[in-house]
Amino acid sequence: MSKSPSVVMIGLGYIGLPTAALIAQNKTYVHGVDINPSVVDTINQGKIHIVEPELDTAVARAVKEGYLKAATTPVEAHVYLIVVPTPFKAKNEPDISFVEAATRAILPLLKAEDLFIIESTSPVGTTEKMMDLIYTERPELNGKINIAYCPERVLPGNVMYELVHNDRVIGGVDDKSTVKAVAFYSQFIKGALHKTNARTAEMCKLVENSSRDVQIAFANELSLICDKADINVWELIALANKHPRVNILQPGCGVGGHCIAVDPYFIVAEYPMESQIIGKAREINNYKSFWCAEKVQTAKLEFELKHGRKPSIALMGLAFKPNIDDLRESPAKYIVQKVLQNANNEEYYIVEPNITDHKVFKITGFKEAIKQADIIAFLVAHDEFKTLAIPSNKVVLDFCGVLN
Repeated sequence: MSKSPSVVMIGLGYIGLPTAALIAQNKTYVHGVDINPSVVDTINQGKIHIVEPELDTAVARAVKEGYLKAATTPVEAHVYLIVVPTPFKAKNEPDISFVEAATRAILPLLKAEDLFIIESTSPVGTTEKMMDLIYTERPELNGKINIAYCPERVLPGNVMYELVHNDRVIGGVDDKSTVKAVAFYSQFIKGALHKTNARTAEMCKLVENSSRDVQIAFANELSLICDKADINVWELIALANKHPRVNILQPGCGVGGHCIAVDPYFIVAEYPMESQIIGKAREINNYKSFWCAEKVQTAKLEFELKHGRKPSIALMGLAFKPNIDDLRESPAKYIVQKVLQNANNEEYYIVEPNITDHKVFKITGFKEAIKQADIIAFLVAHDEFKTLAIPSNKVVLDFCGVLN
């Protein structure tokens, strides 16, 4: 089966591929675009290059039925979705060059009444900048293209469900664009679709993740205070949360992923004087990772002084959050790198149960690591770690509440 695509999806990563598969499940032809030829080849074989429950089945079916095809270049369609990375330049300044490159790639293909949607996390005003680019390069289309912004709102590990059931905020550059974008998403999303303008939708995405970052920073700051005060932070938070209007999150070894650890900088970079709390939260959460690495170093030296030999150390987890394989912006990965920089002939066991190998680290099974290590540092609260029997002679550093 081969039909002209209705939708071109530029970017087939953690959000783009699940979204493409979801649209294809609704019997809509999707042409996915990725600059990585191996990703394209993998998808065209009906396979996936990322770990996400139910995604493999959805992609396999969509490819087999002919509703999803991948390529390295776009083709003409009616709807264009931009779901590419927005990394940083120096000093945590957002880089929208990938969004611009994706927009330029489809410029020759655009025609009147097409729908152009950005889903990539972007600084406020990005959608309007792409509108200006389109109309500068294609002035005959001025006012004739529907342009909107609609950020994703999903939890890794539950993406296929949340893409369908979560509410979405959709903001067009004008009312007509908003209405057309809402009509498009309503075909495959069951959650409520909230209309606004593009700038508000862009800021909404940034604010959602900044709010989470600030709340996590409060929990991480409590963990630093409790360590000095000789108080069990997990017990403290559990007790404080008995208050009917208190809901403190759980501390960890920092904040990672390509959302919560990144999006606040989009606000701070544009509004540095106004975003004092947001900026400070980023500092606290980054410092927590450094603090954890220092704690491992201290435990290592204390063990050597006490036992007269160098310890073997298990570093438990590399992902940015529990039960996924995603290592982007991972504080655990940073801690492992920091600890290994200070290595001095100790034996290290690096554990990540959700991946089989890594181009830098040698991965060890978690049971073997627990058996061999003198010091066990829990960096990520993977489910596999929560049922482990830890011998009493081990030194345990629990940075993420595995034992609580």
